[in-house]
Amino acid sequence: MAVSISHLGYNKISQMIFEWQAADRTSLMALFIVLEVSLHWFWCLYVWWQQDALNTYVNIHYLYPLWLGISFVGLFFLCMVKGLFHSSNDNDIVLSRWQIALVLVYTAYISTVIVMIGYSSLFAGVSLVGGAMLGMMLIKRRYAWRMFWLHIILMLLAIMSPYFGISLPNLRQLTVIHPMLESHNYLTYNEIMAAENAVAALAFENNVLNWDSISELQRSSAFFWRSTHLYLALPKAIFIVYMFRALLLVLDDSRFETLLHANQDELTQLKNRRYGLKKMKYALATVREYQDLSVMLLDLDWFKQINDNYGHDVGDQVLIEISQTLSQSLTDKTIISRYGGEEFLIVLPDTKHDSAMMIAEQLRLNIAEHVMKIEGLADFNVTASFGLYTLTHEERDCIAQGYKTITQQKTVAQTSPLIKPIATQRAESKIALMQKLPSDICQRLISTADKALYEAKHRGRNQVVSANEMWAEKEGGKQSLYKSR
Repeated sequence: MAVSISHLGYNKISQMIFEWQAADRTSLMALFIVLEVSLHWFWCLYVWWQQDALNTYVNIHYLYPLWLGISFVGLFFLCMVKGLFHSSNDNDIVLSRWQIALVLVYTAYISTVIVMIGYSSLFAGVSLVGGAMLGMMLIKRRYAWRMFWLHIILMLLAIMSPYFGISLPNLRQLTVIHPMLESHNYLTYNEIMAAENAVAALAFENNVLNWDSISELQRSSAFFWRSTHLYLALPKAIFIVYMFRALLLVLDDSRFETLLHANQDELTQLKNRRYGLKKMKYALATVREYQDLSVMLLDLDWFKQINDNYGHDVGDQVLIEISQTLSQSLTDKTIISRYGGEEFLIVLPDTKHDSAMMIAEQLRLNIAEHVMKIEGLADFNVTASFGLYTLTHEERDCIAQGYKTITQQKTVAQTSPLIKPIATQRAESKIALMQKLPSDICQRLISTADKALYEAKHRGRNQVVSANEMWAEKEGGKQSLYKSR
């Protein structure tokens, strides 16, 4: 794959991170280094062009070898881009050698540039962190990690060298001589900057700004070197932040897509069984006082015959259209999930029994009236049977009270040498109630609705049966979700 500047768009960045081969990403890393080296090369060109005006601030004798080194490094990485383009992605050994060479040459190069321009600068910080972060994205992470530590070691050696009598080359030509120190170490760098700030401030006498003072400030060493650091650091910093912003957007999209697939039934686009039960549990745990909650199970009638007679593709199309009918007929507050096969679970928060029966009956009619139009087949209709149960707030309160009593009895039975405070016991009991009771109620609600669904099938299908009404008929109005306990 050819690497060019046109590949640096947002969409291409996301594509390269996850889809490009390792050799292509390494080639792109080398191309980024070429761009950075080009900035350094043009800076040297500018200093050489303006050397008569800048020789007071820049040691021109060191400029030429640095410029030559920058040129050779740029050619090296250009050759690397070309070499990686022709290399095979299958040869991991060769690719590892390319990446090791990239890491070693770039670390030595950028450390040299930082030492000669100023290692206590914005440019040094951006190069130290930014290079490693970019490397983590494009090459093997262990190489980028080692590059980071090698860079730190080289910087520490450069900082400590003046204390051992070692004078490193420095492009900075100091315009103010510190009376106490002679070497260009970290301390003198900052002190000289402070001294030159004071000198520059003298240009603004009586707080009056004029063209002469502006010209004097522009000719100051501090202004020149700070401009240099901004020129070398800001493009790299902006680019790296942009890259990581793009990466985070890609990760957000990937996370959303992962959650969507984890929570959604692929065929019907409804919530899957696991996520539907999770939402049902949450609805039960957060239901308010005096609110009822209704649950219904619906099962398509004679669905196995549809698969046997027309094929599974037609059966899938039926499930899709029934799912769309359910989604269009119910509100956003309703929890709709595919419970399994041709069975659907519907949870209606804050819905009383009479309202739930009306909703179920309307759904039954909508499904029965919906005409299935399958290409190559005669139009046909499907029907559904419904089993419904409404958990009233009175029964929910009774269940909660009974569960609380059982929990307290277990707590008393489990003697402990350390007696917990009453407030702590109450808090733990409340947490246990929220964590265990809703899940238990979910299982019993669905089981009860399933019994009503079975009764609807037994009565001839295509109808709605209420478990509440079944209990009322069999037990004279007495009903209890936990009566068997």
